[in-house]
Amino acid sequence: MIRDRIMQMLFIPFLGIGISYTSGIITYSRYNSLQVTGASLYFIWVSFCIWKGCQWIHLKLRKLYPVNQKPFSKILSISLISGLYGSALMAVLCMIWLKISGEPFSWNPIYESVFLSTMAVIIFTLVYEVLYLSKEREIDNKIVNQLDEELTHAEMNALRNELDPHFIFNSLNTLSHLIAHDPEKAGQFNRKLAEVYKYFLLNRSKDLVTVSNEVDFIKNYFFLLQIRHDNNIQWKINLNEAEIRKMLIIPCALQILVENAIKHNELSKEKPLMITISSEKDYLVVQNSLMQKPSMVNSTKVGLRNLDAQYFLMARKNIRNDFFENRFVVKLPIITK
Repeated sequence: MIRDRIMQMLFIPFLGIGISYTSGIITYSRYNSLQVTGASLYFIWVSFCIWKGCQWIHLKLRKLYPVNQKPFSKILSISLISGLYGSALMAVLCMIWLKISGEPFSWNPIYESVFLSTMAVIIFTLVYEVLYLSKEREIDNKIVNQLDEELTHAEMNALRNELDPHFIFNSLNTLSHLIAHDPEKAGQFNRKLAEVYKYFLLNRSKDLVTVSNEVDFIKNYFFLLQIRHDNNIQWKINLNEAEIRKMLIIPCALQILVENAIKHNELSKEKPLMITISSEKDYLVVQNSLMQKPSMVNSTKVGLRNLDAQYFLMARKNIRNDFFENRFVVKLPIITK
C-alpha cells in the first residue's frame, strides 16, 4: 500500500472544509466562531470516513484482479464503486447534518456536496491507482532484475564448475608425465601449479578480474606449458601496463584460449606454437599461429562455448573468432571499470 499519511493530513481537512463551503450546506452567518469550528470538524470527519472507506474498497477490489489483468477494467470498477460509496455516504451525512444543525432543508446543497465528493473520490482514485500501478511495476521490475541477476550468477557458477575438472584433468596429466620422466621439472611444475591453482581458487567466484591480474596469472601458466612441451611454445604479451589495470576480464579467460590453441595445433621445435596477447580498441586479442592437427582432437568443446556464454551473461556481448591463412584470432570484449 502506498504510504499516504501526508496526503491524508493535507487533503482530508481541505476536502471537508472545501466541499462544505462550496456547496453552501453550512450557513456561516448563523453561527459563532465556535459553532463554525464544530461544523467544519463535522465535515472533516465526513471527509475522513469517505477517504478511509474508499481506501478499504481499493484494497479489497485489487485482490479480485490477477496481476496480469489489464488495468483499465480494474481502475474503472474501483472508480465506480468508490464513487457510489462516496456519494451515498455524503448524501446520508449531509441530511444528518441538516437535521442536527437546524439548517433549513434544501436539496441543492446536498446535490452539490454529493457531486463534489463524487468527483473528488474519482479523481483521487485515479491518482492512487496510477501511483499504485507505478509502484507495482517498479516492484515487479526489481523482482525480475533480482531473479535475472540470480539466474545469471547461477548459470555463471554452473559454467565455471564445468571448467574446474577440465583444468584439473589437464594439469594432473602433465604432472603425471613429468613425475615419470623428469622428477626435477616435476618439482618446478608442482610449485608453479600450486600458484596457478591458487589464483583459480581465489578468483573463480568473482565475476570479473583486472586484465593485469589475469596477465600475471597467464605468465605463470605459460611457464607450466613450456616445461610440459619442451619450449615448443612461445608467447608474447603486447599490453600497456597502465591501461590493463583499468580493464576487466572474466577469470581464466586467457588460460582457456591458450589451452584451446595447444589442443588443436601441432607443436614442434622447428615450428613452435606462437601465442600473442594484445589489445585492439574494445577487445583483448589472443592469436596463435595455425598448424592444425590432421586428425580431430578428442574434445568436450567446453572451452570456447562456455567462455562465450559467460561473456554474454556478464556483458551481453559475444566473443569473436576468425580463421586466417596462418593464424587463429579470438577477440574478448574488454569490460571497463
